[in-house]
Amino acid sequence: MAKHEIKTSDMNNDIFSQAEDILNRAKTVVIATVNKEMVHAYYKIGEMIVFEEQKGELRAEYGQYLVKELSERLTLKFGKGFSVTNIKQMRTFFLTYSKGQTLSDQFNLSW
Repeated sequence: MAKHEIKTSDMNNDIFSQAEDILNRAKTVVIATVNKEMVHAYYKIGEMIVFEEQKGELRAEYGQYLVKELSERLTLKFGKGFSVTNIKQMRTFFLTYSKGQTLSDQFNLSW
């Protein structure tokens, strides 16, 4: 037997299989949690944009400036994913889902 070969037994295979199952379940929970938190973050960013835009008299012009600057600054800080289009989609996301349900009811997502 070579120095680095490991002789496995049925018991070792069972422990490996159980450990693998535990790690796969944990990975699934982590992904779901991260996705849910990102949805909440995008909703809150959209909410901030809407309420900030509604304060000014020149809403359309100010809103465009706000979205563009937010896109630039978030991209510098966090990298990809914060294009002007994405920021506008966060705003639309808030406007679409801000009516009626509670936040926790809205984002009970399966992915």
